[in-house]
Amino acid sequence: MIEFIIGTSLAASAGLNAWMPLFLLGLADRFLPAVQLPGGWSWLSSDLALWIVGALLLFEIVADKIPALDSVNDVVQSILRPASGGIAFGAGASAQTVAVDDPASFFSTNAWVPVVIGIAIALVVHITKATARVAANATTAGLAAPVLSTVEDGASFLLAAAAIVIPVVAALLLVGFVVLVVVVVRRRSSRRRAAAQARVHT
Repeated sequence: MIEFIIGTSLAASAGLNAWMPLFLLGLADRFLPAVQLPGGWSWLSSDLALWIVGALLLFEIVADKIPALDSVNDVVQSILRPASGGIAFGAGASAQTVAVDDPASFFSTNAWVPVVIGIAIALVVHITKATARVAANATTAGLAAPVLSTVEDGASFLLAAAAIVIPVVAALLLVGFVVLVVVVVRRRSSRRRAAAQARVHT
């Protein structure tokens, strides 16, 4: 169960920022003795991977805060974020961490199953984020982009960091994220119905 929470949190983090969970996983494997990625994912903590992922992380953080460019970035990230989510879920759920001493039992099924789960989770989060960003940009002429992007980056960091160190906190953050999405969707639906009724009456 803890392994699933870790993987889900990392995949959700990737749905908000493709490179954040991969960079944090690499750093954790490199510098935290309690964290050890499995052999198949240990390349994340190599010098080359950390430099490349770190540069891509910085680029996404900047690009996502510039109106118009953020929409282009979301289109490109439609492939990268789900892919990153698959890697993050597979690597994180199968890693030895502060909370997990023996993650092998989680992978009693085929090794590709966690990757597919991670791809699906990251894709759902990405679609939610991109849709909300388009609506916010349309209503604020792009002025909301930097604020929303900063919040998303912070949420991505908190989800990934908590997944690695304190999975229980990551689970609470995930629940909070789901509740927030439901509330926002309901409010938007209510506003649309109200607007439609107003047009009918006029």
